[in-house]
Amino acid sequence: MKPFLAKYIPWSLVGLRFCLGPAMPLVAWQVPNPQGWMGGMLVAGFLSDVFDGILARRWGTATGKLRVADTSVDTVFYIGVAVALGLRHWPEIHARLAPLAGLAAMEAIRFLFDFWKYGRISSYHSYLAKSWGIVLVVATVSALCFDAAYWLLSLAIVWGIVCDAEGLTMSLLLPQWTHDVKSLGVAMRLRGEQLGRTT
Repeated sequence: MKPFLAKYIPWSLVGLRFCLGPAMPLVAWQVPNPQGWMGGMLVAGFLSDVFDGILARRWGTATGKLRVADTSVDTVFYIGVAVALGLRHWPEIHARLAPLAGLAAMEAIRFLFDFWKYGRISSYHSYLAKSWGIVLVVATVSALCFDAAYWLLSLAIVWGIVCDAEGLTMSLLLPQWTHDVKSLGVAMRLRGEQLGRTT
């Protein structure tokens, strides 16, 4: 793989997801019978999220900036998905406003705490976070493409709150900014290593 492509293909996948975020509400609002379009955009966003990291690690072009951009763009993409859901299925969203507010609050707390502690957002990419991404895709595809299985939205919201609680706990544990922390057990081990280096 040429160095230029090895560097810019992962960034292009992040950029694709960044564009899909605001495009989702526009399609939901403007396109008649948008289920097919929405499904294609959701799958494209999910696959870009999977392969940007895989390709960057395989080609040796994974950097802290790419990891932070990946995490930030995930937020943009899923906000777009949430707005599209609100436009297409407001009664189902309205019925879940309280847990959605809890999820939004957890996201905000994590963001603010990470900036206060590390000067940048965390980028843990834990197994729980990856599984949340899968649940989100299944839930949103079911709602936006098939107008069905709305209980999956509730599951995705609860899963997201648990995932944010895990991420916040990792940030509380780790004295130094660290990327790709796969679980709380790994975070505990890294905490011991980091504290050992500082004493």
